[in-house]
Amino acid sequence: MIKKYAKVIFFCVVFSFVSGVLSHDVFIGGLNLFTALLCAYFSCEGKRISYLLGFINYLLIGFVSFQNQLYGLFLFSVIVCPILQIQGYISWGKHLNEEKNVKVRSFTFKNSILITLSCVLGSFLLSYLLAFIPRQRLSFMDASSNIINLCAVILGVLRFKECWWIWLVNNCIDLGIWIITFVNKGEGSTMMLLVSIGYLLINIYGIIKWTLEAKRDI
Repeated sequence: MIKKYAKVIFFCVVFSFVSGVLSHDVFIGGLNLFTALLCAYFSCEGKRISYLLGFINYLLIGFVSFQNQLYGLFLFSVIVCPILQIQGYISWGKHLNEEKNVKVRSFTFKNSILITLSCVLGSFLLSYLLAFIPRQRLSFMDASSNIINLCAVILGVLRFKECWWIWLVNNCIDLGIWIITFVNKGEGSTMMLLVSIGYLLINIYGIIKWTLEAKRDI
């Protein structure tokens, strides 16, 4: 597999290293960007290795979030997501096609309504709770990002193509969070901004890829 995706891996290594040098954040920031890009790309391709990369990436995101007083994102990244990455790796292994790619499926309009309501109510509830944490910043955006991302991660584990649409919403919120943090010169915010932009672009590819895969797996 490494040989097949060598160009993609090489590009991610070079781009992450150069970005790290320019932002003076080669180690944490560079590794964060590298694992984020490859995790998102291999998720689009339906490869289980994305969950191993995601495990590392969420721990790095948690570290940077803690430095910037985004405690909701910190707790989500170091507690909830690593568990889901392990579950996803196991689950996908049971539903692979002949090409060793995960089999994609779709859900109904009723599922869409339930997910939307869950995200909205969950965001307001978590935002309310985060507001009690001293020095917590951007409570509602932090809460919304966590809840929406959680829904997307769970749907990804369950192999639903709609996870990419939910991630698209989350990408936009994340982009807003890190733009604000970058403007305020937050620690490690340059690389997190690049990670958010990278996720957004790859997310669009994921929507297209999984939509086509879902039709093929019917």
